[in-house]
Amino acid sequence: MKEHTFKAFAIANEMDLNKIATHCGIPKKFTWEEPLILKGDTLKSILHKDVDKSQQVLVFSFGSVVFINHGHADEISSFLRFLHTFEPGIDLMNVHRYTDDYSLHTDKKADFQLTDEYVVVSEYESFYPELISTVLAKSVALEKIEEQSGKIHDKLELMIDRLESGRLNIGNKELARTTAKIMRHEYNTISYIMILDKPDITWSSSNAGEFYDRMMEFFELNDRFTILKSKTEVLYRIMEGFSTISHSIRGLFVEWIIVILIVIEVLLAILQIAGLLP
Repeated sequence: MKEHTFKAFAIANEMDLNKIATHCGIPKKFTWEEPLILKGDTLKSILHKDVDKSQQVLVFSFGSVVFINHGHADEISSFLRFLHTFEPGIDLMNVHRYTDDYSLHTDKKADFQLTDEYVVVSEYESFYPELISTVLAKSVALEKIEEQSGKIHDKLELMIDRLESGRLNIGNKELARTTAKIMRHEYNTISYIMILDKPDITWSSSNAGEFYDRMMEFFELNDRFTILKSKTEVLYRIMEGFSTISHSIRGLFVEWIIVILIVIEVLLAILQIAGLLP
């Protein structure tokens, strides 16, 4: 039985693949939907050691990295430090926070089998590594965003608690910051991870398309994406409610100020008529 191992990390919100490719001497212009695949001499020059021909690293624009057949932790650490030179925002101390391990087994006598730890195929196809890596990369990126969504919900819960306790003063800056977090959350989910987009190979090969769809379904990527979309819509509705309340409070405050000024002006006029004021 032949085995390929995969280890995926979500380490950033986005990465500039073209900047990395230029440094590696790769002239190709990369678009958002395709990964940068590093192997052979290019990978050897990065790790400063010999690499097996089966070893690859796939870097995705939405901040995920997948290592294929890299069993040594020092190789992974070395490559992540290399990426850190291009994306200083990568937290090298917490790169294992969003990660997943998987493996591909090839056994001519076995039937197709898909589990949460490995997939078994009877015949190896060249598209398997990229498709598995793509699904894993999207899965760990979603895990990262799902946690960020939870933090936004916690923030809104605190704001709701304040409203319930009668503290209705929510500043414009606070509303703007929270809205920006929701917008960033939605942008990272829809624009960068591109759950609904498929690798090019799936359009030219029916076998690749079927395999990718089964992997997507097993990892529940579409369902998780739909849930995140629904949660985002709820967040926007809550923020709209906060904004309405805040504006109403400010409008009421202004109205009271106007009323008070009118009363003061009337009192001054009465005092002048009464001769109490010059």
